[in-house]
Amino acid sequence: MRAYLSVWRLPSAPVLLLAGFTGRLPSAMVPLALLLMVQQQTGSYAIAGLAAATLGVASAVMAPVLGRLADRRGPRPILFAQAGAYPLLLALLVAVVLGDGGNAVVIAASGLAGMATPLVSGTVRALWSRVDVRVRPTAYALDATATELVFVAGPSLVAALAVFVSPAAAVGLAGVLGVIGALGIATSAATRAYEPVVGARAGLFSTVLTPGMPRLLLSGAALMLGFGALEVAIPAFADSTGSPGLSGLLLAVWSLGSVIGGLWFGARVLSTSLPRQYRLLLLGVTIGLAPLAWISSPWALGVLLFLGGTAIAPTLTVQNTLVGSMAPVHATTEAFTWLSTITVGASAIGAALGGALIEGPAGVPGSLVLATAGAALAVVVTLVPGRRAAVDVGLSRESVAA
Repeated sequence: MRAYLSVWRLPSAPVLLLAGFTGRLPSAMVPLALLLMVQQQTGSYAIAGLAAATLGVASAVMAPVLGRLADRRGPRPILFAQAGAYPLLLALLVAVVLGDGGNAVVIAASGLAGMATPLVSGTVRALWSRVDVRVRPTAYALDATATELVFVAGPSLVAALAVFVSPAAAVGLAGVLGVIGALGIATSAATRAYEPVVGARAGLFSTVLTPGMPRLLLSGAALMLGFGALEVAIPAFADSTGSPGLSGLLLAVWSLGSVIGGLWFGARVLSTSLPRQYRLLLLGVTIGLAPLAWISSPWALGVLLFLGGTAIAPTLTVQNTLVGSMAPVHATTEAFTWLSTITVGASAIGAALGGALIEGPAGVPGSLVLATAGAALAVVVTLVPGRRAAVDVGLSRESVAA
């Protein structure tokens, strides 16, 4: 606990943690609420899925652009602008859907709302990259754990509001939470004190091509491809056993394992270099996923998901620490937004491939095998020779100092 108290006592840390958690909730709420709302109005899962996918893709594509702008001019103007635009565009989206505005208009409104999604994760992680190197890994561990909690609390809020009120109410609440989170971060002392680092103007993909970054991003993409397949396979597995209601519980158990693993890992002091930690943790995730395709009991699956989940938040913690260390000092926010963009896209691809496998001869086990293959591919990517990151030596020192 002493390690976490040292982070909590940092200036603005409570605000970054609480506002960061609040501001991230819409990312876990709006896609699901939009899916339910559109499906209720149109009766079509295809249109509903397309709307939710458009919202996610628009957010992911816009994030690096805004991240680069935040690095050059500071994140405050962007967060203030999004705090004003986001609830208005969500209100427009709800009005279009409930007013039967037509499929094309619904898709367009979904894209606009996605583009206005507050730049919370990239900003918070960029600010964590500026704290004392001795507490930085613990700060990233808390951040990763909070992110896992977002994907437990967010869908639960949507489910409750959808049952007792309406999916539109969940979208409205997400808009309020997004504003609170964006304004909380924008007005924090850490953000007010943010001084952009002047760097040479570079090409669109210069940050992505920083030494060490391509392998990190590709391994993260492979891992999230596997997670996307798993997130589709779990509900399908529950449905195949005659207990569709267990899907939410199984996903929550998976996230709970990640939360506990993240809290344990964040308090550790490790001398192993960060690249090696990352590789070993990815291997741990792979080992945790490997037996799932041969499980027939939902209770056994729950136990294995919990145990395997304990490696997820630690993996994401080290991944974020590596991004913060490798990224050019003048492009830290952009680097984190690229990570989010690539992993969100890979997760969507994994979900699509997993769904196709489930509908085909391979069935649910095929999607679970794909999940394992994605994690295994992530391990392989870390072993591929490439340009050595200039911070590798520093990473070992950081691990020791932490």
